[in-house]
Amino acid sequence: MYVAPANTDLLLSQAQKEDLYSKLIEQLNKDFALANEPVDFETVLSPINLKLGLQEKIYTLIQHKFAEYLNLLYITDVPEKEIKALNGGDIAELSEQVAFLILKREWQKVWFRNRY
Repeated sequence: MYVAPANTDLLLSQAQKEDLYSKLIEQLNKDFALANEPVDFETVLSPINLKLGLQEKIYTLIQHKFAEYLNLLYITDVPEKEIKALNGGDIAELSEQVAFLILKREWQKVWFRNRY
């Protein structure tokens, strides 16, 4: 049974334990490319660098390419109710929270694909 990790660090740790970390990065790269915002996270990238790189990309999209940011949320299939529940007062904090929501959804895709 799938249980979503409580935070980014736990999620990335679980992905590594299950040997699905590289698949998670591949899924991120794929969905960002589908959203016309390609990123090139290498599969050997450390979890902390992946986390920071993703947060930075989300921050940039929110600040400068909001339509592309919304498209990315649509492509990655992040639930709208989860986005609406976030506090948008601090963009740095918001980008961290959105990065977690994206990672959580991407991890769910990878986990289910691996299991079924």
